[in-house]
Amino acid sequence: EEEKLHKLWEGLGYYSRARNLQKAAREITALGGFPDTYDGLLALPGIGDYTASAIAAAAFGRREPAVDGNVLRVFARLDNSSADITKPAAKREFTARVLEEMPKERPGPYNEALMELGALVCLPNGAPKCEVCPLAAQCKGRAAGRAEQLPVKTAKPEKTLVPVTAALITGPQGVLLQRRPSKGLLAGLWQPLAF
Repeated sequence: EEEKLHKLWEGLGYYSRARNLQKAAREITALGGFPDTYDGLLALPGIGDYTASAIAAAAFGRREPAVDGNVLRVFARLDNSSADITKPAAKREFTARVLEEMPKERPGPYNEALMELGALVCLPNGAPKCEVCPLAAQCKGRAAGRAEQLPVKTAKPEKTLVPVTAALITGPQGVLLQRRPSKGLLAGLWQPLAF
């Protein structure tokens, strides 16, 4: 039941992920097995482009590039690219580059290696560890002295604060609560009952 699922998921955040995981499990059961293609995986609730690519490559050996922020950073530095990685066109360009370099055999370990390289060596904040990078000799960003300035990203807009007033009604029978709608902000959580 959804309420029990939320209790088990408690503390992990993003309850929509738990609901999507449950929906995906039900679809996989109905299909009689786990989809083994990018498109089949992408059709499951809660599975986006990155996750579908990562699963297809790692679990099924498909040549699907799993491009996350780490991989975008690695390729922006390798190519000394000034493309804004927050733009869809740049992501498509880098995804094509990742696929271009991807070996025909064992694409899963290739994706994993790129992600690890970006997480542990080609660091996001501060100086990258170029001295231990296996790709340092072919890194155009390093050669140009721009590695620390790459990748280029549009600054995120400032968050808008929205004032909210809440009241909790208690009485001899306890607290009056109702479940929030299944979609939208704080979907499915309990809230004080509105009168």
